[in-house]
Amino acid sequence: MFAPIVIIWLVSIFSIGLYNIIFWNPKIVRAISPYYIIKFFRETGKDGWFSLGGILLSVTGTEAMFADLGHFTALSIRLAFAFVVYPCLVVQYMGQAAFLSRNPQKVLNSFYDSIPGPVFWPIFVIATLATIVGSQAIITATFSLIKQCHALGCFPRVKVVHTSKHIRGQIYIPEINWILMILTLAITIGFRSTTLIGNAYGLACITVMFITTFLMALVVTFVWQKSVLLAAMFLVFFWFSEGVYLSSALMKVPQGGWVPLVLSVIFMLVMYIWHYGTRKKYNFDLHNKVSLKWLLGLGPSLGIVRVPGIGLIYSELATGVPAIFSHFVTNLPAFHKVLVFVCVKSVPVPYVSPEERFLIGRVCPRPYRMYRCIVRYGYKDIQRDDGDFEDQLIQSIAEFIQMEAGDAQFCSSESSSYDGRLAVISSRTIQSSSSLIVTEREDCDGIESIQSSKSLMLQSLRSAYPDDENPGVRRRHVRFEVAASPGMDTGVREELMDLIEAKEAGVAYIMGHSYVKARRSSSYLKKLVIDMGYSFLRKNCRGPSVALNIPHINLIEVGMIYYV
Repeated sequence: MFAPIVIIWLVSIFSIGLYNIIFWNPKIVRAISPYYIIKFFRETGKDGWFSLGGILLSVTGTEAMFADLGHFTALSIRLAFAFVVYPCLVVQYMGQAAFLSRNPQKVLNSFYDSIPGPVFWPIFVIATLATIVGSQAIITATFSLIKQCHALGCFPRVKVVHTSKHIRGQIYIPEINWILMILTLAITIGFRSTTLIGNAYGLACITVMFITTFLMALVVTFVWQKSVLLAAMFLVFFWFSEGVYLSSALMKVPQGGWVPLVLSVIFMLVMYIWHYGTRKKYNFDLHNKVSLKWLLGLGPSLGIVRVPGIGLIYSELATGVPAIFSHFVTNLPAFHKVLVFVCVKSVPVPYVSPEERFLIGRVCPRPYRMYRCIVRYGYKDIQRDDGDFEDQLIQSIAEFIQMEAGDAQFCSSESSSYDGRLAVISSRTIQSSSSLIVTEREDCDGIESIQSSKSLMLQSLRSAYPDDENPGVRRRHVRFEVAASPGMDTGVREELMDLIEAKEAGVAYIMGHSYVKARRSSSYLKKLVIDMGYSFLRKNCRGPSVALNIPHINLIEVGMIYYV
């Protein structure tokens, strides 16, 4: 309904403006001439310059159209502005001026007083609806900005809801919606004056225009590859006109203009602290990755006890072994027989087909039983902890093992670097595998899974503490077996058997729970930013989305302190 409301609103104000021009003072069209603004400043002097802060409000709001560039093309916005928005606004303001030229005593409420009586209430309703649409444009633009800042690592994690599978930029962020509502109510209740709110709004808008002009000059130089002289001419021309308005708006700082400045400082500090802390944490991960030479030197057993089962180690790193692995095995020298380093990535498409979801590779040679898996999800894909992920992962690793055995490129050199070489593995239906015999069964309340567990301790624990979250739910269990194939390589068969036995023994999900602290030798300011600011933001923002889709009964969190 937004487009019809805006069109009706623009047509309404154009019609009222045209009516007032014809009825009150047709000569007002001469105001288009620049002569009158020169005469205005000549006669008013300093007072005229001071009034520019109020004149600025006549154009604020129209820039909201350009905030929708993420949803519409630049050409459509140019056409709408040049042939619809601009003419309607100019005619409406001319109509108000014509009305005031004959009724100067009604300057305080000129718009509504200039509306003819018979159409007053319909226009009032349309104006209210148009206000809602206008605020929605700002809200939507805020969502887009926060999403972009989060993608650049400049804003804490928030919940992003994609409301359309066709339009990528159509999103909703609940936390930001609540913050906007609270700030709006606080400013309205605190000021209780449209004049003070207008001063704050005007300063915010002209400051945005001023900064945008500077950024546009950088685009001219670095993106368009134009000369610095052209960028400087562009900057000087627009900064001169915008600077006049900005200097006038700055005079309104004590009368409400301080609000956008305070809010800007607060949000800038939040963004800077989050970006600084996140960058330091990521650099720590990069510089403290476990050396592959160190792992190879330990041998296939890694110098620790390899217990039955599969360990899925979640990490943000797409290459290398994360520091939490060495931290875990150093303090508890035992790990699962099969290790899979999992990295979950969100890609800017609504859905990722099953055939392209998994990227599988090795971290170390075959005897180590260490793999890497990059799982790709679209922003509309639903991640569930219903067991299908484990089955698809095992199937993908099995297919990778067979593909690698038949591909000379992968197995040409045992000493070459394994990490970083990945292959796209199709997660086809389980029945389609030629190397694995798959049997499926359903049980109620997990009774079958308890009986099939090889660990007596695990049986007793699961019997004592059943799954209370989904009582009576019928679960699908998949059992893998290696097909009898005389032509299969002995090493491949042995590796597949180890994979299946590890799956039967159980799957554990290992995640790092990091605490970021500044080094003792750091400056007081850095300790304040990291130990207080960044720690506060991490504790009060959303955790990684992957943590929401892991069965808690199988989750192991490894605590680790990052000294940055």
